[in-house]
Amino acid sequence: MTHPFSTVRDVLRYAVSRFIQAGLSFGHGSSNAYDEAAYLVLHTLHLPIDLLDPFLDARLTSEEIAAVLKVIERRATDRVPAAYITQEAWMHGYRFHVDERVIVPRSFIGELLQDGLQPYVEDPEQVGAVLELCTGSGCLAILAAHAFPNADIDAVDLSPAALEVAARNVHDYQLDERIALFEGDLYAPLPERRYDVIITNPPYVNAESMKALPAEYKHEPEMALAGGADGMDIVRRIIADARNWLTDEGVLVVEIGNERAHVEAAFGGLDLVWMSTSAGDDNVFLIQASDLPGN
Repeated sequence: MTHPFSTVRDVLRYAVSRFIQAGLSFGHGSSNAYDEAAYLVLHTLHLPIDLLDPFLDARLTSEEIAAVLKVIERRATDRVPAAYITQEAWMHGYRFHVDERVIVPRSFIGELLQDGLQPYVEDPEQVGAVLELCTGSGCLAILAAHAFPNADIDAVDLSPAALEVAARNVHDYQLDERIALFEGDLYAPLPERRYDVIITNPPYVNAESMKALPAEYKHEPEMALAGGADGMDIVRRIIADARNWLTDEGVLVVEIGNERAHVEAAFGGLDLVWMSTSAGDDNVFLIQASDLPGN
């Protein structure tokens, strides 16, 4: 079969048109058809994913065109997130392996870790122990290991399949000696200890929103998204026991997506600090150990 395409520019234009025509949803690493098309085209052609312009008018072989068109069609027809097609996701310059065993990494906590959660953590170098609950691919545990260079990290997930992906990522970053992975339900599998920081991006999508999720999100593990009727089922359990696992000066950081109204309905009596991210002030909250229930 012949195609009227010869250059990167040609297949990029076609991909953007095809994605818009298909009415795709984005949010797994890119926010629009052009960025997603550029990423998939460059990745498929084994070109640097941050360097499009020099290659726009490069002529492609028929095999290269066929490979790109196959990827474009899979994304458009099957509505598979791009990260599952390429088996990689990027967060703040870090590359992670991903597949259908885990949700695609995307977290505003990753942003906040870039400065070590300051000023709420006074000195990132003094942090000795960090816990991540619902680790999935292990991406936040790995970012935490870089943000807190002297800390040991414990990371927990209920899914053994997700922990296989996390183990691969931890090993890729040569952090096996600093990051310990635990299979189990939240705090249950952990040895008794206290943490300076607990971070979590738990399942928080409420039942009504789960029903309305675009097709792309239905490729992800449901257990990593669904948070019960109001989205707060797992968050309630995390908050209820967090004081028992934090040091006196410790902090709990929780990502809750678009669920701020449900958070305030469930935990309005607590002193929640809403943290500023690139998406605004409604996606991540922090609680000091001294403000948690159980004191």
